Amino acid sequence: MSGALGHTGEAVAAKYYLKRGYLLLNHNYRTRMGELDLILYKDGGIVFAEVKTRTRSDYGRPAEAVDFRKQQRLIAAAKLYLQHSPYADASARFDVVEVMPVPGGWQIHCIENAFSC
Repeated sequence: MSGALGHTGEAVAAKYYLKRGYLLLNHNYRTRMGELDLILYKDGGIVFAEVKTRTRSDYGRPAEAVDFRKQQRLIAAAKLYLQHSPYADASARFDVVEVMPVPGGWQIHCIENAFSC
């Protein structure tokens, strides 16, 4: 996947959340444990969204790329983020957002609470 496609997918996913009343806190937040694609806030809770953009599903669903090892890195990165943020006591969830191009736009499949700590 090209970097441009990934960035476009993240922008599409961010717009999806913004339309639903979420506040975008960070985009591509980097820690020593890895990168968090989107960090959002709504109703007292934090959402860490991992965005997977694919042009084809030949190799399975995009969310399948978020395996156990990837989940553990995301959890560790999220814990680091929370330690250094004003949201340390907020509830948190992990979403995986699949973004795929379709004629005239994008197909978005958001898997809320895709995994937990």
